[in-house]
Amino acid sequence: MIVKEISINSKNGLQSKMAAVFIQKASNYKSRIWIEKNERKANAKSLLGLLSLSISDGMKVSLMIDGEDEKKAVDDLEKFLTAGYAEDSDSSHAIG
Repeated sequence: MIVKEISINSKNGLQSKMAAVFIQKASNYKSRIWIEKNERKANAKSLLGLLSLSISDGMKVSLMIDGEDEKKAVDDLEKFLTAGYAEDSDSSHAIG
């Protein structure tokens, strides 16, 4: 299992469009993926779970990944969460 603390870099945090794109990325991996904020944990492949955490710009969260492709998943998802994607940008830029 890999656990990595990450600071969210997105104008609107992990909400709406960014959350949906993040879920698409996370769903590409076989590993189990969670995001934890203030001792509350949510499945990173669940829109309802992610939105329930109310993650905003600048917040620190823990990304927890466990499975056969965990190394690739943590690298890709960390890059996405810290790259500063704007929700109002073209979706081809957000998916990267």
